[in-house]
Amino acid sequence: MKFGGTSVGTPQRMKDVVQLITDGEQNLVVLSAMSGTTNSLIEISDYLYKQNQEGAHTCINKLQDKYLGHIAELYSTDEYKELTTKVVGEIFDTIRSCAKTDFTSLEERIIVAQGEMLSTNMVTNYLLEQGYDVQLLPALEFMRTNADKEPDLKYIKEHAEQVLAQYPHNGIYITQGFICLNVDGEVDNLQRGGSDYTASLLGAAIGASEIQIWTDIDGMHNNDPRFVENTTPVSHLHFVEAAELAYFGAKILHPTCIQPAQYANIPVRLLNTMDPTAPGTTISNITEHRKIKAVAAKDNIIAINITSTRMLLAYGFLRRVFEVFEKYKTSIDMICTSEVGVSMSIDDRTNLIPILNELKKFGVVEVDDNMCIICVVGDLDWRNVGFESIAAQALKDIPVRMISYGGSNHNISFLISASDKQRALQSLSNHLFN
Repeated sequence: MKFGGTSVGTPQRMKDVVQLITDGEQNLVVLSAMSGTTNSLIEISDYLYKQNQEGAHTCINKLQDKYLGHIAELYSTDEYKELTTKVVGEIFDTIRSCAKTDFTSLEERIIVAQGEMLSTNMVTNYLLEQGYDVQLLPALEFMRTNADKEPDLKYIKEHAEQVLAQYPHNGIYITQGFICLNVDGEVDNLQRGGSDYTASLLGAAIGASEIQIWTDIDGMHNNDPRFVENTTPVSHLHFVEAAELAYFGAKILHPTCIQPAQYANIPVRLLNTMDPTAPGTTISNITEHRKIKAVAAKDNIIAINITSTRMLLAYGFLRRVFEVFEKYKTSIDMICTSEVGVSMSIDDRTNLIPILNELKKFGVVEVDDNMCIICVVGDLDWRNVGFESIAAQALKDIPVRMISYGGSNHNISFLISASDKQRALQSLSNHLFN
């Protein structure tokens, strides 16, 4: 069970989480830092990079005072107030010890990791105060990345099993999300996906029956509720569908963080801490056939078109084009080809100028900026006659720059102007779901 920063954002929210995790099951609980804490820790690090010790220590003291207020509100006994005050004090001493004149990224990673240390110690002590059989498991004892900065799956599995074997009869285990050691044994973090990634990795490593990701919304919706009225949660998604939606704008998940669960064939449920009785969204390897599930949008897209009569029947042309993007470490979202041209979209403009300069060696280059990808997700197997035309019909009054279909059985994507985004999303909802 993973709970995000909002879910543990106040003492009362922590108490609500305890109600959910004390359900009689044997639960491994992954916690994020309390909402706002990581931002404060990054701000402290920023002051230290700028060698502003006064600014850093002012922020540290302010954050510690905030936690002392949380302690007074969370615990009912002097024993646990004093115990947790001591633990929190030690964590803030660790933060202060990193306030060096030669501040580096290592000290920053240590500081940022303390947010999860704070939340897990506070919740563990509250559970102990309430009389529950709980064990705090330090994530740094089993979470590690390899030389490629990817999770070391073998290490995680072996060490997680070893740590859990020391406490076989506990009902609840608490650990930190996001943080880990790197291949050099230094404190680091998982970067993408954060605590969701931790939960998926641990769930796969220990063979959990289910991975629950608790947030402040009731699952993935069939459209973006910020732009479209009357959206509803999707009850079930295939892992690929969930990844497509996450990649193309559904912020509830990072697109790669549930891969370990997919490979281990463990279902993932997205649930709402604020409304725990809501069914949420279940993600598994099961496909619901002949259903369009949801729509998502990805902003800040740039379309690049290369036209060249030399491309006609020329093998190696696409390879040379792709090598330009590889050289500048820029991924391509969509691609469409014709006999004399190729169009593609990117969402990273960091190296746009040198990319365009190199592409001009191959042909005439045109750029369309301020674009948006609209992604329709579901069982879009080509044998489902007419499904792609339903989506296209919804956009009949909207100019479409590119269409990508057939690369996946779960996705059809439309590239449109960002100014048409809200109109497109609403029209798709009207045609597909309403």
